[in-house]
Amino acid sequence: MATRRLTITLGLVAVYFFAELIGGLWSGSLALLADAGHMFSDMAALGISLFAAWIATRQPTPQRTFGYHRAEILAAAINGAALFIVAGGILHEAWDRLKEPTEILAGPMLWIAIGGLIINMISLKVLHGGHQHNLNIRGAWLHVIGDTLGSVGVIVAAILVGQFGWTWADPVASVLVCLLILYSSWNLLAESIGILMEHAPKGIDVGEVEALLKEFPAVQGVHCLHLWMISSGLKTLSAHIVLAPENADQFELNEVRRRLHETFEIEHMTLQVELPDDPVCEETEVGSCLIFTNEHDHSH
Repeated sequence: MATRRLTITLGLVAVYFFAELIGGLWSGSLALLADAGHMFSDMAALGISLFAAWIATRQPTPQRTFGYHRAEILAAAINGAALFIVAGGILHEAWDRLKEPTEILAGPMLWIAIGGLIINMISLKVLHGGHQHNLNIRGAWLHVIGDTLGSVGVIVAAILVGQFGWTWADPVASVLVCLLILYSSWNLLAESIGILMEHAPKGIDVGEVEALLKEFPAVQGVHCLHLWMISSGLKTLSAHIVLAPENADQFELNEVRRRLHETFEIEHMTLQVELPDDPVCEETEVGSCLIFTNEHDHSH
């Protein structure tokens, strides 16, 4: 489904990229050319996203035990970075246009922008739903949102140029497009980098996970608790659980896994069960292992 959504959107964006490029050169509108530049970055981003969606379906290998899920996150990071580069180029050209206004054909600019708005609305409809669960689809969705708002800005600028001769409205509209691009891409870039840096999943408090584990009577302490995401929606946990010797026979691993999944939607978990007199793991000694203990814990 994700691949189909991306393919349809890529086709729509490609068709209208050429329309806006030709229309921008014909009318002399920087706002149209800016939108065309944004659409070109969308084409590249969607191409990367399609490649990522394809490669993520490849099976794991003995040397690549998690498969290729991270390709999706790399694509999302590239998408976000590309938007910053595009915005920088448009801002530079807008500054030149504000200093030296150029003649603009408002009529063609207006009708091409209206066509772009229609295409973008269709693309948003195609991507709707998938962007809430897939970071790669979300990257494409944010690109199209930027194009949609950009088309609205170009329409307004075309009306101002046509009705009042305000040629400055064209570069100003392109600057507004850039600000929207930068705003929409920042969260995408930050989230994808967070996944690559293996931060805890957004919306999950590590302390709450530790508290849930300690709700079980048999659990005396928790250490080496790590939470991260392999890809969007694929939450992962690993932890060492120290059992109280007198209650160890009450510990039910399947019940712990069920509670973690139902409460935090964690898909993949590795839980190591230990007793207090087991050797402390080497990670603890080098300080890279988070330690969670209660007042009855020993030596951890």
